[in-house]
Amino acid sequence: MPDFSFSRDSAISALRLLGGCTALGLATYAQAAPAFDSDSPYMLGDWNGTRTELSEKGYDFKLDYTGEMGSNLHGGYDHDRTARYSDQFGLGTHLDLQKILGWDDAEFQLTITKRSGNNISNDRINDPRVGGFTSAQEVWGRGQTTRLTQMWYQQKFFDQKLDIKVGRFGEGEDFNSFPCDFQNLAFCGSQVGNWVGGIWYNWPVSQWALRVKYHLTPELYAQVGAYEQNPSNLDRGNGFKLSGSGTQGAVLPVELVWTPKLNDLPGEYRAGYYYSSAKASDVYKDQNGQPAALSGEAYRSASSKHGVWFGAQQQVTSIASDHSRGLSVFANVTMHDKKTNAIDNYVQAGVVYKGPFDARAKDDIGFALARVHVNPAYRKNAEASNRANAVYDYDDPTFLPPQDTEYSAELYYGVHLANWLTVRPNLQYIRHPGGVDKVDDALIAGIKIQSSF
Repeated sequence: MPDFSFSRDSAISALRLLGGCTALGLATYAQAAPAFDSDSPYMLGDWNGTRTELSEKGYDFKLDYTGEMGSNLHGGYDHDRTARYSDQFGLGTHLDLQKILGWDDAEFQLTITKRSGNNISNDRINDPRVGGFTSAQEVWGRGQTTRLTQMWYQQKFFDQKLDIKVGRFGEGEDFNSFPCDFQNLAFCGSQVGNWVGGIWYNWPVSQWALRVKYHLTPELYAQVGAYEQNPSNLDRGNGFKLSGSGTQGAVLPVELVWTPKLNDLPGEYRAGYYYSSAKASDVYKDQNGQPAALSGEAYRSASSKHGVWFGAQQQVTSIASDHSRGLSVFANVTMHDKKTNAIDNYVQAGVVYKGPFDARAKDDIGFALARVHVNPAYRKNAEASNRANAVYDYDDPTFLPPQDTEYSAELYYGVHLANWLTVRPNLQYIRHPGGVDKVDDALIAGIKIQSSF
């Protein structure tokens, strides 16, 4: 019998919110039909016209929910079958300051998130001695806690060619951006943050930041940013920390983005580079160029860290003149500093087909593959650690398994039940979880729920 290990706090908060929203929704529905209407973008509809009235005045409000279940059907580090659930609530407001205060092309965003639950990857799929790289439930992570995720002011100049954003937000919101319809982390969101997560903090973590974007043409823009590199922002107790204490340096990304229409079908192509000004530790050698695990000396320090990324998304077919349906292809590549980073490169590619059937014109199907490659120096460090400790048996609890390459695949079908509710059952296959070839390949069943109240 599977052991469904759900977070008690998550379940209670979900039930309370769902109960409150349902009661409010039923009350609203008695007065206005749009509540629970499948054509409405929000479950609770237009609040009897109040929502539209507020939006026309510049005030928009949003409450989103993402829930993800993962169950290990076969393989993994621990074959004991179970299921885990993780979720996230996001409460936000967007203010059009041109409508509210008369400030031309100005806006403000405030978002608070709460994450709860557990992840099947942590102890069932990956060897807990070294952990893994991908996650079967992307919504889990960065501390299951409440955070200030967005608090920024954005201002545009020169007929909106120049766009400046300042406040608290994450790098992946603007740089190396990618959608998050898949449930496996290897196919969701900014991938740089997944492989250099010690310096690049994606949603839901925020930090003080500045982003400047300039449109060279309507289809081409360049942007640069400066982000506070402060590991203390990751701590569970610092979800609302605003001080700069603990800052070690800055992450400076630069990116060129091209958004063409090929045969009238949209595409997006990104190429970027990041530089971290904070000191970083070598993954293998000491100051004398010897394996630090064997010498017992401290790992040598580098003055910086850097990497590059490339991303492409392109719709290639449509159904007659309906461009909301059709086949899109995508690919992402990241490459990182071999001296200081555990992952030296990552490659991902996939396809999404929207509107596969006339009767289900808003459903979608997605399939993707990813390869995560471990830096050989990082692998050598694990081998040196085992030699230093005279441990050579994989089954020894003190053995540090060397990691090499992890492969991931996911197939999902998105059932568009309403404009405010999509459910995506999925199957994931992980070969060599955590890059450890001694761990059995894993088959995972998942369900991703995305809803907006």
